[in-house]
Amino acid sequence: MDISVVFNMKRDSKKENVYEESPSSAGHRSVVVSDTEITKSDIIYDDLYAEWDDEDTILAVKSALEKEHNVSLIEANEYSYQKLLEKKPQFVFNIAEGIGSTCREAIMPSIFELLNIPYTGSDPLTLAICLNKARTKEILSYYKIPTSNFTIIQNENEINLGSLSYPLIVKPLHEGSSKGIYNSSFVTNYSELKNEIERIITLYKQPALVEEYLPGREFTVALLGNWRNIKILPIIEFNLDLLPEDANKIYSYEAKWIWDTVDNKLDGIHQCPATIDNNLKSQIEDICIKSFNALNCRDWCRIDIRLDKNGVPNVMELNPLPGIIPDPDAHSCFPTAARAAGMSYDELILSVLNIAIERYNKSL
Repeated sequence: MDISVVFNMKRDSKKENVYEESPSSAGHRSVVVSDTEITKSDIIYDDLYAEWDDEDTILAVKSALEKEHNVSLIEANEYSYQKLLEKKPQFVFNIAEGIGSTCREAIMPSIFELLNIPYTGSDPLTLAICLNKARTKEILSYYKIPTSNFTIIQNENEINLGSLSYPLIVKPLHEGSSKGIYNSSFVTNYSELKNEIERIITLYKQPALVEEYLPGREFTVALLGNWRNIKILPIIEFNLDLLPEDANKIYSYEAKWIWDTVDNKLDGIHQCPATIDNNLKSQIEDICIKSFNALNCRDWCRIDIRLDKNGVPNVMELNPLPGIIPDPDAHSCFPTAARAAGMSYDELILSVLNIAIERYNKSL
């Protein structure tokens, strides 16, 4: 079969002259004074392309698919429509995240549907909803699936918490890969809250999601399949006690990309399989399957779970375009769970494709 991998490749935004005014929701605003230096004082880390895949990941996906198929690469940009018309692939393996739009993950799948090209993963509606954390939580609440109480703040000068109580977590409304979620996102008073809301609105050009902090253990769960035929891979627990001594117990951008790196690993940060009893395991798996189907996810998804003060699993968010870095030392969650289930990286990628093909065959 002729397969096209559609992707966005991570790049070093510090070397690009794109920062006089960053695109909406794309990351930090700053000033470029050379091609290598950013001097704006309010920059902590540059997370502009945090959700995009690096070259090694893209080539690893291509290599895995080439075990059984003819594979081409198409970068997701303004030329993708024409390239897809020319290539006429029989199937697309979609890992494109997009940029600069609240519906950015839905753009390429919409093009696939316009061209009648089958593809892996969730449809445009599900991708758009899951990127909006508040809409996701509203749907989860409708289906009686536990999720933390929250509110949306549009203006840092008009903060109304309603019944929410501290401590709180402040996040961008529609980002992934922990973009915008830093150690400072954990707030315990109004001053900290206002500063974080202002940071989100100013730097990410979007509302802030404010939600009650869940004090319990944190997990992430990888799922493969569709509807009644969903396989749950071994659950991962984040050992947040391994974070720096002064760090808040949240899996922040620093925890994911700064403190735990290939060159400086936090060994044990991912415990897979998680050490949990059968009752908690069953609760987590049940809530994940219900969430997967409530949001109409397809083929694969990774779901983040945290226990509340009573030990009840709550869904934090769904990731229908999960990260899939191939290097085991990178601690990428979905491949970690797959390896724990006895699957190689190539087997994981081919499984996602085959699950999608089976779904299309059943719908014909």
